Amino acid sequence: MRWQVISDRLLYRDEWLDIRVAEVELPDGHRFGHRWIRTPPGAGVVAVDGGDQVLLIWRHRFITDTWGWEIPMGKIEEGEPPARAAAREFEEETGWRAGPLRHLIDVQPTPGLSNSVHHIYRAGEAIHVGSPTDTTEAERVAWVPLAQVPSLIARGDITSGSTLAALLYVLSGTQLPGAPGGDGAPGRDGAGP
Repeated sequence: MRWQVISDRLLYRDEWLDIRVAEVELPDGHRFGHRWIRTPPGAGVVAVDGGDQVLLIWRHRFITDTWGWEIPMGKIEEGEPPARAAAREFEEETGWRAGPLRHLIDVQPTPGLSNSVHHIYRAGEAIHVGSPTDTTEAERVAWVPLAQVPSLIARGDITSGSTLAALLYVLSGTQLPGAPGGDGAPGRDGAGP
């Protein structure tokens, strides 16, 4: 069932958010107002070293007043390629430079409310280049054994949707879409293989 947007009206806009109310119509003709938020895309890195440890940041989120482990991630600047943004954010937030990046997954953390998309990349190595230059993001930066991720999730120490999706995807060992032996899942348009 596809919802059709009849019109939309701007409620608020700044450099981070564009909040609108859309008039949508269901296939049965029912119409109603639905609020939605446009945000710039984000990009992040899951860096896993040769010892199967992942580099995470421990941070406080004031909106939910919670602490948790997250992959380094941030806003893609206008005209910036997602992979470059992911590498930049990774280094700024951790003080580590990610090795070669390969696309892992794209995550839409709240598709019922926002058009937000997070482009997640994987690095098989990282080198320490100094202290983080963005000192407001993390209380600490640490290499965490991938084997501990399930227990961190169970304890509520990893709750960020994009971090959960990325780490669980890595732990699943699933091949990338389109790779030889891929999963043959439906494409973004909903059509199957």
